[in-house]
Amino acid sequence: MDTPRSIAVVAHSRKTLGGGLDELRRRLTSTGVREMLWFEVPKSKKAPQQVHAALKADVDLLVVWGGDGMVQRTLDVVAREKAKTPVAIMPAGTGNLLAGNLGIPTDMEQAVDIAMHGRRKRIDMGKLDGEYFGVMAGIGFDGAMINDADRKMKDRLGKLAYVWTGLRHVNGEAPTATVRIDGTKWFDDEASCVLIGNVGTITGGIRAFDDARPDDGWLDVGVATAQGALQWARALGTMAVGRSDSSPFVRTTRARKISVKLASKMEYELDGGARTKTKSFEASVAPGAVRVCVPR
Repeated sequence: MDTPRSIAVVAHSRKTLGGGLDELRRRLTSTGVREMLWFEVPKSKKAPQQVHAALKADVDLLVVWGGDGMVQRTLDVVAREKAKTPVAIMPAGTGNLLAGNLGIPTDMEQAVDIAMHGRRKRIDMGKLDGEYFGVMAGIGFDGAMINDADRKMKDRLGKLAYVWTGLRHVNGEAPTATVRIDGTKWFDDEASCVLIGNVGTITGGIRAFDDARPDDGWLDVGVATAQGALQWARALGTMAVGRSDSSPFVRTTRARKISVKLASKMEYELDGGARTKTKSFEASVAPGAVRVCVPR
């Protein structure tokens, strides 16, 4: 594959990988790139405006540096604008969930090589109430974990932060959830967690959807009915050693459109980023919505 002639880098200035942004700039420059636009933001919420500017410049490659939130907000803009520009992920966050599922390592040299010479692959995106996500949307136990695992704790404990904070939420009452799959009622009972996944491995390195692929035109849906620390320990233990759908506390299916209604408002998350509380939402798959750089 020919080396991209023009590149735009949109980077979260507070995230680190390898030798940091200086090393990234040096490595990209040494590949023979003729033009490089550089945008830095202090938090992922500031990324969309810069991503829009990068796409408007019609570069050959968009490089995003940061964690799951930064990647999600970047791909959201790319999908909204139906841009054909390929996106290269520099996994500089805590979870790096999409990068991990796509086989992109947390090694600067390898990640840059994939960006410059890797395969350009179209992947699906999920779309929830108008916002695109690449990994998953979750409500209930998972959303509570994300919201409470603040930046300081994630920096200190890494993936364990989610498990640590999650234990504070497992003893609450599970609300009633009604889940419709492609127009048909599929679940109507108490649920401690509802997950919608575009890939298999989610928060905390848990393999939630064994058969999920980001290019199959489907979203995977899971409902957890576990309540209390003991049942959650059994459910997570089953996921760790076998198929998640073999747990008596987990039910999964696949769909192109999902509608969720809850008896009470709960916080939800997209790709590791907490969102506001809601009682209902709809999600759907956007097949092949973005092009990303993956290993050859």
